[in-house]
Amino acid sequence: MTAESTSTEPAGEALQEQPAPACVMSFNASDPSGAGGVAGDVATVAAMGAHALPVVTSIVMRDTAEVFDHHTLDAEVVVEQARSILEDVTIAAWKVGFLGSAENVSSVAEILSDYPDVPLVAYMPNLSWVEEDDQQAYLDAFRELVLPQTEVLVGSHQTLTDFLLPEWESDRPASPRELAVAAAEHGTRFVLVTSVVLPNAKGASEQFLDNVLASPQGAITGEKFERFEVSFVGAGDTLSAALAALLASGAELHAAVGEALAFLDQALDAGFRPGMGNVVPDRFFWALPPGEDGEGEPGEEPDAAADAPKGPRHVH
Repeated sequence: MTAESTSTEPAGEALQEQPAPACVMSFNASDPSGAGGVAGDVATVAAMGAHALPVVTSIVMRDTAEVFDHHTLDAEVVVEQARSILEDVTIAAWKVGFLGSAENVSSVAEILSDYPDVPLVAYMPNLSWVEEDDQQAYLDAFRELVLPQTEVLVGSHQTLTDFLLPEWESDRPASPRELAVAAAEHGTRFVLVTSVVLPNAKGASEQFLDNVLASPQGAITGEKFERFEVSFVGAGDTLSAALAALLASGAELHAAVGEALAFLDQALDAGFRPGMGNVVPDRFFWALPPGEDGEGEPGEEPDAAADAPKGPRHVH
């Protein structure tokens, strides 16, 4: 049917449209690897049955192994992208990833403040590749302007420790509860701390990583994953986008965290290596036919397939 085609419906009969899925606005960088950034958010949100509204904040030059450079978009461009679609579409959750600069943090925070009832999932990635002065200005702005509006702050144990407790000098690692207390001082309600290293059980060869949702009162829920000698890229964006999509769809936080962690676990378990760098999560693991035994992931060299995780990695 062309734009000029006329409808064959009887006059006055309304078209029966399917209800729209919950919409999640994602503020994130453009990542050409497709592992994270807005590309990762769009794939994850779609896989969770919601609809993504991606707003590009910066352009990152990277491959599947490392980041080389990034170019931040002007704050006015970021704001115009978001405001244009917000005037048209009702959103049910926010996902905030890498915003590019302190100026963009300020502009995005102003948009967020206009919708205080919409839950915000904020992801703090490792920003060691950003120049020190720019990194410090970005983190300071994020603490002051985004954390007060955040429902759940997501990040790895080491990244959140460096961000929330930069003066931490104890020999023991900060606990998820201590990180939640530090986040709450800036107004954040919960933290979802990933990759918490657990000591090996006596006589066990496997090492496990804990993933814990915590409030200032203590740990609430979480799941343990077995640690494998393989590196992933895009895991944090996948987890935070999945959580935002589930909250947008009306799931309670406790259940949403459990489902998001299970989704991440299966996406990593089905991960593939598209290039010479790290493994990328497969957000559509559930839509692909099972491969035959011994068959590697598409595009992988045989040794890469051998290094990838095998079998269920979800440990209760």
